[in-house]
Amino acid sequence: MARKSDYIVGLDIGTTKIVCIIGETTPEGRIEIIGLGQHPSKGLRKGVVVNIDSTVESIKSALEEAELMAGVEIDSVFVGIAGGHINSLNSHGIIGVKDKEIVQKDIDRVIEAAKAIAIPLDREVIHVLPQEFIVDEQEGIKMPLGMAGVRLEAKVHIVTAAVTSAQNIVKCVNKAGLGVQDIVLEQLASSESVLSPDEKELGVAMIDIGGGTSDMAIFYQGAIKHTGVLTIAGSQMTNDIAIGLRTPNSEAEKIKHTFGCAYSALVGEDESIEVPSVGGREARTVSRQILSEIIEARAREMFELLDHELTTSGFRDLISSGIVLTGGASSMQGMAELAEDVFQTPVRVGTPMRMGGLTDVVNNPMYATSTGLVQYGMKQQQSGTTRELRGRNLFDKIFSRMKDWANEFF
Repeated sequence: MARKSDYIVGLDIGTTKIVCIIGETTPEGRIEIIGLGQHPSKGLRKGVVVNIDSTVESIKSALEEAELMAGVEIDSVFVGIAGGHINSLNSHGIIGVKDKEIVQKDIDRVIEAAKAIAIPLDREVIHVLPQEFIVDEQEGIKMPLGMAGVRLEAKVHIVTAAVTSAQNIVKCVNKAGLGVQDIVLEQLASSESVLSPDEKELGVAMIDIGGGTSDMAIFYQGAIKHTGVLTIAGSQMTNDIAIGLRTPNSEAEKIKHTFGCAYSALVGEDESIEVPSVGGREARTVSRQILSEIIEARAREMFELLDHELTTSGFRDLISSGIVLTGGASSMQGMAELAEDVFQTPVRVGTPMRMGGLTDVVNNPMYATSTGLVQYGMKQQQSGTTRELRGRNLFDKIFSRMKDWANEFF
C-alpha cells in the first residue's frame, strides 16, 4: 500500500460541476492519475458558495466516486478558488542584505516587505507569487540565494480574496470530512496543467472558461504578471439558449454540448436541430444557425471584455505565444476561431499535459483546473511548503503563519 502522503488530490469546486482527481506520485517524480469523480454542482453561483449543504453533498458524491475508482481513502485536498471577489495587484519590496550574501531569510524578508500593503480587513491574501528579484540593480534574477549583494528587491504578484468566500469553501470541504492543504487560484492551477514552460517564458495569456467565471492569467519570462476574473462564462450561454429557444435550462445545456458552435460562419445553412419546448408543448425544429448566433453573441461579448482586460493590463505586446483557451466551454466548436477573430492573435485549446495513468479520461479542457491542482500540490510537496488548513475558518491559517514568522525571528 502506498502512503497517504503519496496521494495528491485536486478538488475543483466549480459553478456547474465539482471534480475530484486523485494523483499518485511515482519514484521518478511523475504524477499518475488513478481516480476521477465528478458531480453536478448545486450550491454555487459565479464561483461563490450560496448553499453550504448542497455544496457539501456534491463534494461528497464526487469524492466517493474518485475514491472508488482509485481504491484509496483520502483525507485532505488542494482546493481551487475563483469568483468575481478575487483581486490581484503587483507589488515591490526592498531590503538591505546583512551579511553581504543572500540567504533564505533575506528572500523571505523581501517577500514580506513586498507583501506589506494595506489590505482591507474583509480580504485575505491567497498567494504571493514572486516575479523576479533585483540584486544591486541587476534585474531578471529568478533565485538570488547565495548571491553577493547589499540591496535586494523583489517584484511580486499578490492575489487576494474575500475572507468570507474563502472561509465558506474551507467550511464546505471540512464538512465533507476533508482537510484543506491549500487554497489555490483556479487560473494558477490550470496554467500548471495546460501551459508549457516555453509559452510561460515567451509570454502567453491563458483564459479558463468555466461555468460561472472566465479566468485570465498572463505569464511572461516564466512568471505570472497579471490575473483577472470575468463573471461571464458557460452558464450565461446556457441561459441565453434557454431564453432564445424557449426551452428548459437542462435541455439548453444538452443542446449546447451536442450542437453548440461559437462561430456561426462554420455552420451550414441547411443544418437543423430539434428543441424540446416548455410546459409539455411539442418539440420544434430550429435552424442550427440560430443556435450558433445566440452562442456567438455571448461568447463575442466575453472575448471583447477579456480583450479590454488584456489591453488595460499593459502586457498585450508581451504575449508572443498567443492565447491558450481551457475550461469546459473552450472545447465547443468554433471557440478558438472566434477568439482568434476577436484577439487577432494565435489561439489554441489547452488540454492537461505531463501526466500518466488515466490520461485518456482526463484529456479534456474541463479537467484543466483539477489536474492542475494535483500538479501544483506535487510542486508544493517537493518544495516542502504544504500547510494544512484544517480549521473551520482561515484565522487558524493566519495564526499558524504568524507563529512561523515568530519562530524565524526569535
